[in-house]
Amino acid sequence: MMELISRLVGIHELFLFNFYPFIQRFLQPHQREVTKILLCAAQASHQLVPPEVIEPVIMTIANNFVTDRNSGEVMCVGINAIKELTARCPLAINEDLLQDLALYKNHKDKNVMMSARGLIQLFRNLDPQMLLKRDRGRPTEASTEAKIKDYGELESKDYIPGAEVLEVEGEAKKEGEEDGEGWESASIGDDDDEDGEWVDVHHSADEDAGEMAEKLQSIPVEERKAKAAAVSGSRLLTQDEFKKIRLVQIAKEVNNAPGKGQKRKIVLSDDEEDNRGELLTLRNIEKLHKKPKSDKETRLATAMEGRGDRKDFVRKHSKLNSHASTSNKEKRKTKNFMMMRHSQNVRTKGKRSFRDRQIALRDALLKRKKQHH
Repeated sequence: MMELISRLVGIHELFLFNFYPFIQRFLQPHQREVTKILLCAAQASHQLVPPEVIEPVIMTIANNFVTDRNSGEVMCVGINAIKELTARCPLAINEDLLQDLALYKNHKDKNVMMSARGLIQLFRNLDPQMLLKRDRGRPTEASTEAKIKDYGELESKDYIPGAEVLEVEGEAKKEGEEDGEGWESASIGDDDDEDGEWVDVHHSADEDAGEMAEKLQSIPVEERKAKAAAVSGSRLLTQDEFKKIRLVQIAKEVNNAPGKGQKRKIVLSDDEEDNRGELLTLRNIEKLHKKPKSDKETRLATAMEGRGDRKDFVRKHSKLNSHASTSNKEKRKTKNFMMMRHSQNVRTKGKRSFRDRQIALRDALLKRKKQHH
């Protein structure tokens, strides 16, 4: 029921303020299936929830989970939950708590360290000013424009952000004609060529996204917006064009701001999406960067499975004559202990230390002296 309510609140952006104090009571590390409750808390948060409603939930998670008296997995789960909550309601966390959580980036546990760095990276994109100066990283073109919107503030645009990388329909057609003429002339030249080799013709669509983003830096912001509005209103965009826009937008997050040193390398992964999606999974909360240690039963089962059909290391005594009697050493193993006790004392008598022999000799002399008196 909690999962159903949280999904309805998150997807449809409903107002159900009594739901958050109800969840807050169960946010304890020893609570059964607490990760699912944390998932419900993150799923039920959105930008239209007042920050003062979400803030007690974040403080409860920080006080109960993100403390040094808990294990590394518990702290990691707590930071992941705070990250998902603040990604949907950024105004619910204050700067002091955020900077305290950012200090765990140097924690000895790798899971805690990577979760804290993920939280820092999130606020580098949302609002770098909330972080300490050493945690903001090198300014990028996207981070200079980043700013958390106020509560209830809507940012409506009459164009598709990033559409300035495309060409307006009329210009694109004109360029296509020029490219066609150029291709025709190139084909005529190939007829005269005896080798008949292919000629590489460079096309604007083959340009790297990083180079395109770098070119856009030299264009003023107003011109970029005007061109994006012209492209958005001139035609319907295809999926390939949306993909190109997305690549250039991601390149803005990697390229440094103008005049801020050397350009960093663009590394794009398929797993990282701009939109976080409507539904969360337990993977977002239980994400551990280091595999936890297995218990004794699991390790023993793995060891037994690896042995396979291997023979046991047992020393087998083979006799020359199977009907022969056992030795005295073998017989002593099966005899009663009380029968062997005296023989053991006799056998160990000559192996006494020098100090024990001194004490025994002294006791014997004292006993003899008493008998004479």
